[in-house]
Amino acid sequence: MTSVAIVTGASSGIGAATARRLAAEGFHVLAAARRTDRLAELIKEIEAAGGTATAVACDVTSDESVAGLAAAAQAAPGPVTLLVNNAGGARGLDPVESGAIGDWQWMYDVNVLGTLRVTQALLPALEASGAGTIVIVSSTAGFTVYEGGGGYTAAKHAQTAIAGTLRLELCGRPVRVIEIDPGMVRTDEFGLVRFGGDADKAAATYAGVPEPLVAEDVADCIAWSATRPHHVNVDRLVVRPLAQAAQHKVHRVGQ
Repeated sequence: MTSVAIVTGASSGIGAATARRLAAEGFHVLAAARRTDRLAELIKEIEAAGGTATAVACDVTSDESVAGLAAAAQAAPGPVTLLVNNAGGARGLDPVESGAIGDWQWMYDVNVLGTLRVTQALLPALEASGAGTIVIVSSTAGFTVYEGGGGYTAAKHAQTAIAGTLRLELCGRPVRVIEIDPGMVRTDEFGLVRFGGDADKAAATYAGVPEPLVAEDVADCIAWSATRPHHVNVDRLVVRPLAQAAQHKVHRVGQ
């Protein structure tokens, strides 16, 4: 019977790349996101490549919507063995003293409470499979702070705390917990969301950086970690581009 993987935030970026990659690995993918038009295109791509997937409209900030995702999982064509908590994002790059409360609330609700809602809803199915895996896509911001990143790093630190705590609490049960922590990843939307649609500011983040990571690089890490033998738990995988030695140390050509 085909194993089922659930990927949140699957309409773009790392989520979409992960959905494609897991389908190529043989999973039936439940691709979950708010933008159903994007999901429809993704499903077409996956099916054209020989994979199988189902689009599920889901807003991880809504209890009711996440309950709908759990219902879709129950109707899936096989056991749910993998959950990739990928939905998240950043808003603003303001110092703590002037950061917008609304931005902080949004980041906490999507990154932290979204992960909590979806994990709680899907954990029974993952455990029932006898070989469940929860992947939490956090960030290097989950263990390193930087100026202007107070809201985002606070949310990602909290998400990292969920991963570590959950691993302790599930010890002895057939569900492993994997944390993926990407550094600088250039995707179509992360920077645009962070800077309120300002394309110039979004592009400046990667100016002069030779070969930042792309979504497919992170999807590769997720797929590799999730397809190890089930007794192998990759607790935390930190992945950065070669040009980024640390959060504050980035090589930029010509600078």
